[in-house]
Amino acid sequence: MNIKQNFFVIAFVLFSSFAFAQRKADMLKSEKPNILFIAIDDMNDWTGFLGGHPDAITPSLDKLAKKGISFTNAHCPAPACSPSRNALLFGIEPFNSGLYPFYELGIHDELADKYISLPRFLKESGYSTYGAGKIHHGSFNDEREWTEYFKSKPIKKQFKEGLGYHHGKGGKMSFRATLNPDEEHIDHQVASYGIDILKEKHEKPFFLAVGIVKPHLPFDAPVRFFDALPDEVASPEILKNDLDDIPKVGREMKKSGSFYYKENKWNEVRRAYLACISWADYNIGRVLDELEKSPYADNTIIVIWSDHGYHLGEKMSFKKFTLWEEATRVPFIIYDPRIKMKNKQDCYQPVSLIDIYKTLGELVDLKIPEYVNGTSLVPLLKKPEKHTGEPAITSWGRGNYAVRSNNWRYIRYFDGSEELYSHENDKNEWYNLANKPEYEKQKAKLAKYLPKHEAPLIKKDIVPWSVEGFEREKYRPNVGEEK
Repeated sequence: MNIKQNFFVIAFVLFSSFAFAQRKADMLKSEKPNILFIAIDDMNDWTGFLGGHPDAITPSLDKLAKKGISFTNAHCPAPACSPSRNALLFGIEPFNSGLYPFYELGIHDELADKYISLPRFLKESGYSTYGAGKIHHGSFNDEREWTEYFKSKPIKKQFKEGLGYHHGKGGKMSFRATLNPDEEHIDHQVASYGIDILKEKHEKPFFLAVGIVKPHLPFDAPVRFFDALPDEVASPEILKNDLDDIPKVGREMKKSGSFYYKENKWNEVRRAYLACISWADYNIGRVLDELEKSPYADNTIIVIWSDHGYHLGEKMSFKKFTLWEEATRVPFIIYDPRIKMKNKQDCYQPVSLIDIYKTLGELVDLKIPEYVNGTSLVPLLKKPEKHTGEPAITSWGRGNYAVRSNNWRYIRYFDGSEELYSHENDKNEWYNLANKPEYEKQKAKLAKYLPKHEAPLIKKDIVPWSVEGFEREKYRPNVGEEK
């Protein structure tokens, strides 16, 4: 082959490569992006990328946080599974919907008549929608929402003797290491379904929702995730007289977990929680790795969120169900490979999970229902340093709200009592400043963001024990501070 022929061959190869790349770029511009939507249950900031606990092992989430935007000051619409997921998935704040507490599954019939859920909206907009695990609160397969929904198989757990802790006769208060093969566990089944969907050929854009249940109770996980942790894990910082300056309503919200104190089992509980976080991270990583090697990697938006935070002794509280930082702050990451950034950084602005619906609507260029609340986070995805000035609002019962700004948390309860914390000086929220005269202006500034109108409580299918706020005494007449 002579020089001239060589030139034409090289030119043809270069032109073909350029043409292929251009076609791929044009295809990505013209096609709707796919969405990988990963929900986590009860995960607080005990992750590597949020720095919430020194013993946390979360390599998969940490890796994604470096690629995408981690919203480090993200908060839930409500500090409980049912109201938080209803708000996020239907796109409406509890104080606008009336969905403040927990509800039985029958409520979805009524909600479907009023609102269009995010998966239903995407399905009606031309997406194939696939779901698995916990997306709504409770397993809920509605053909209006899902092209296909995976049903997992139950697991009969086998536990390693002498490792972990079990309280009571039921299975919920279990903090133990399992010996079952990985594939028998629910979260592994759910992640495997997600992997199978990513291996398929899709003619339409897809919305793949993967609902990871851990670290929700029981805190059971495969034994190797316990073995990876030190025998004694670090305790969070705790102030013994923390509740002395807390209003009565706030004290009555918390769940004390007193038997862990009495039986000196907090280390086992926290260690099991960390093991479950690592187990969740492992299964999330399996799905993310499959996406990364799939043909959809360059055109799939990833959204990862936890429905609320979790107390493990902070403010003398266990579980969620409060308006304090540990219960409202959540891991929240968005990665859109189409958005190129020169200097990747975290976003420190306060945001709410209620913003997901509008954000995805803008990212996939679809007009969302007019009633949807929240703010699109696309400007923050492009410029994470942008200052919005808008706080995040969390509701827990009609009349109970927390307003979280960059440096402040303001809480007002239904009886008018208040809490105020400076996160610049008091990250643990130990010192309530609400009754100090010098902070009246700061309270007034944050109080402007409290709801001006409150929807009445929806009573159909209500779960009475979860009712807080103005209707609390009607449904829970003997409520008091848990000892």
